Amino acid sequence: MLELIKYPNPILKKKCSPITIVGGEEEDLFQKMVKMMYLNRGIGLAAPQVGINKQMAVVDIGDKRLLKLINPAVVEADGTEEMEEGCLSIPDVYIQVKRPKRIKVKSLDENGQETTLEVSGLMARTVLHEIDHLKGRLIIDYLNPIKRFLILKKK
Repeated sequence: MLELIKYPNPILKKKCSPITIVGGEEEDLFQKMVKMMYLNRGIGLAAPQVGINKQMAVVDIGDKRLLKLINPAVVEADGTEEMEEGCLSIPDVYIQVKRPKRIKVKSLDENGQETTLEVSGLMARTVLHEIDHLKGRLIIDYLNPIKRFLILKKK
């Protein structure tokens, strides 16, 4: 079983390594990540949140569409909207984050096939949140240093 990594563990701030060959190890990790996401009532989970330095993420916003992303990269983005976000790795912290409304993302799927995905709204926001994790960025990084200090001081 995987362990959910919580802030301030330094792995959460590291950029993840891209995956060059997709195989059984990634398939097994995806299964464990999906289970961990559901057990913690999350809508997204990135590999560094379970201590794995790989560019992998899972997303399920409850629309019967589970995404499994490897090496995701945003190739297009439109519009902006601000919304409150939380994070499984920073429990009980919710922050207003401005993100694009619609994105186009290229990635590999669980079979290693290149795929292009266009999503909007909550799905776009969640995919972007998980991509941030793969780059070592957390929702608290959207705050100015004083607000970040005040929020983390309470933890």
